[in-house]
Amino acid sequence: MVFASLEFLTVFLPAFLLLYALTPARAKNTLLLLASWLFYGWWSPLFLLLFMALTALAWVGGLLVERAGPRRRAVLVTLILLNLGVLAWFKYANIVVETFNAAAVYAGAMPLAWQRVALPIGLSFTVLQAISYFVDIHRGKFPAERRPVDFATYLAMFGHLVAGPIIRYDWVRRRLAHRAVHASAFATGARRFMIGMAMKVLVADTLSPVVEQVFASAHPSFVDAWLGCLAYTLQLFFDFAGYSAMAIGIGAMLGFRFPENFDRPYLARNLAQFWRRWHISLSSWLRDYLYVPLGGSRKGTGRTLLNLMLTMAIGGLWHGADSWNFLYWGLAQGVGLGVVHLGRSRGLRLPAPLAHATTMLFVMLGWTLFRSPDFSVAQDMLAGQFGAHGMALGAALSNTLRLPVLLAYALGIAWVVAPALAGARRPAGNAYAVLATLAPIAGFLLSLALVSSRGTVPFLYFQF
Repeated sequence: MVFASLEFLTVFLPAFLLLYALTPARAKNTLLLLASWLFYGWWSPLFLLLFMALTALAWVGGLLVERAGPRRRAVLVTLILLNLGVLAWFKYANIVVETFNAAAVYAGAMPLAWQRVALPIGLSFTVLQAISYFVDIHRGKFPAERRPVDFATYLAMFGHLVAGPIIRYDWVRRRLAHRAVHASAFATGARRFMIGMAMKVLVADTLSPVVEQVFASAHPSFVDAWLGCLAYTLQLFFDFAGYSAMAIGIGAMLGFRFPENFDRPYLARNLAQFWRRWHISLSSWLRDYLYVPLGGSRKGTGRTLLNLMLTMAIGGLWHGADSWNFLYWGLAQGVGLGVVHLGRSRGLRLPAPLAHATTMLFVMLGWTLFRSPDFSVAQDMLAGQFGAHGMALGAALSNTLRLPVLLAYALGIAWVVAPALAGARRPAGNAYAVLATLAPIAGFLLSLALVSSRGTVPFLYFQF
């Protein structure tokens, strides 16, 4: 089931919210858990069993880490390896076998017979949350959860189950035990949900045909390649930031506070700042559970550069299930962060406009690699972006760039740039208050009409 689908918007969510409001406080977690399992099982009952098994493993594992005494580190490492092993099988078995078979054919040997393994939705996010839970117990941040229903509710909450944000147990454990839903918090959550819906359906989904057209074309021109890259840059932001806003909104409607997952990343002045603002829950997870344990920036320049490279390479690999491009993209991000680190250590500072432009150029070239289905497509796109295939707008893309798409471009760019122009000042007066109230409702209703007419478009981060 998808947030931006008729069955979720018109049946599941209204029915659940009504039952949730009528359920006594002591039973709300049980209701939320059962509804979340129904939400996940709607896609695949078989993988729901896998998810429930991982939940049981994580709950028991937390208790084992807490009680293991001198063997805590060994128990922790074993639990981490078990979770990573499950993730590796479902996420990387296909690409490893495909790579081996390609090498075997090239060498004149017989390839392996193989049936592709399906990737359970949300598995990557679930595994990272379980690992953070084990590590935080090992560090003594909080005791292991004794109530299995409360812990299972934490992992299974349908608001963040399938595509994040990556929620750490410490952020919600008190509200799992006791929470109250106030009318103002519910209204704020509903507003965030409607804004996220509009971001996803009105902007991201409208740009999708342009992205598909360009990345499927052979030898795109300079204009085609950059228009496609710009479309994907906006599509990815509005798709994932829209999902995150919807997840945060659902959490608020249920009495939880989920952290923000985006903070105007496309206004960053360097790559390090970009990664503090983009997919914040993943970036902070990589920092706290990978970069810092590797030594962070505490062991000299060479070790810092190596840690940045390893962290971003693993972060890139975490995204990738069907292409090594994600690993290459992560390595490129590691190189970029290393350059930023070296520049800072030598006191180099670019003027703000040039810093913005340089950062966005690097980010967009990276998105080209990230979006391309394989390296040959990425090479073709990058060649087009550097003018190797001519300059003019192609006929196919010209036919795709209809008025709604151009409006989506304009809306997307304005939505990204407007905060920089407005600064921290908010216009005063009743007109602004009315607009702030009515605009999300209008956007939601229009989005609902579009979903009814053109169907559901899955969120991009479902594939990760």
